[in-house]
Amino acid sequence: MRRAVAPTKQGFSLRGLVGENRPTLWLAPLLAVVTLFYLYPAFEVLRYSVTNASLLKANYHYTLDTFARVLSDPVLYAVIKTTAIFVLASIVLQLILGLVIALAVNRASKRKLPGRVFIRSLVLSAWVMPGVVIGIVWAIVLNDADYGLANLLLGAVGLGSVPWLSTPTTALMSVILANVWRGTAFSMILQYAGLQSIPDELYEAAEVDGARKLQSFFYITVPQLRPILMINIILITISTLNTFDMILPLTGGGPGQATEVLSLRTYNVIFQNYSLSEGAVLAVILLLISLALTLIYRRLLRSEGTL
Repeated sequence: MRRAVAPTKQGFSLRGLVGENRPTLWLAPLLAVVTLFYLYPAFEVLRYSVTNASLLKANYHYTLDTFARVLSDPVLYAVIKTTAIFVLASIVLQLILGLVIALAVNRASKRKLPGRVFIRSLVLSAWVMPGVVIGIVWAIVLNDADYGLANLLLGAVGLGSVPWLSTPTTALMSVILANVWRGTAFSMILQYAGLQSIPDELYEAAEVDGARKLQSFFYITVPQLRPILMINIILITISTLNTFDMILPLTGGGPGQATEVLSLRTYNVIFQNYSLSEGAVLAVILLLISLALTLIYRRLLRSEGTL
């Protein structure tokens, strides 16, 4: 028999209408949104990757030649190398700087020092800015001319100008610097939350046992923060792998292709070379790299007992 709808003071119970044993009905709106905005676009990317589709022509046919052409292109491996350097440097620097700032803010909060709210707000301001705006700001700061802000400061202390954006090595360093400036705030938020969850009794007991500050940091703070650090690494990796909006106005991938990461390469291939199929292949490669790193991190998280 069909279950009767239970009356309530407001009329009818939604639980009775949907049914306690039908959780999929509650998830139906979420599944619809995920399918429309995530699964379907992902399926289309996979489909276009096995075609010769172009933005300049309407007709296309299915082929694996595009995969073979992209994978045999030596530029791809240079771009992957640049991406690896960019991602690895960003992860390390964001973790270290985020932890240093989180420790400083946490200590200031416990001592109720003035200015702690201002420092948090100042750090967070970089995180909430759009990537394009950050790229434009850093392009002004790192302008190669003598009137660029960085070179202006170097000139004031008697040092010469630096070609921040016109040589391959310094351009890549500049892109990493801008990305670290943007992403450090997110690392600080996660690690500050983790520091807040560590009981003060652990530090008090260590102090009674004669432990120094550095020993307390390595034997209490770091082990307690390890699950947070792993989650932080996962989120930083995914975010950095997909970064191109900041690099586009900052260097455009130049000089040459010195700062062209995989996500920016995908954008350039589609919207400059008009090759939809090659862009889809690059997007699939980027997806596979992200999935591989996620699986590795997931395994590490399981070893930590977080999952």
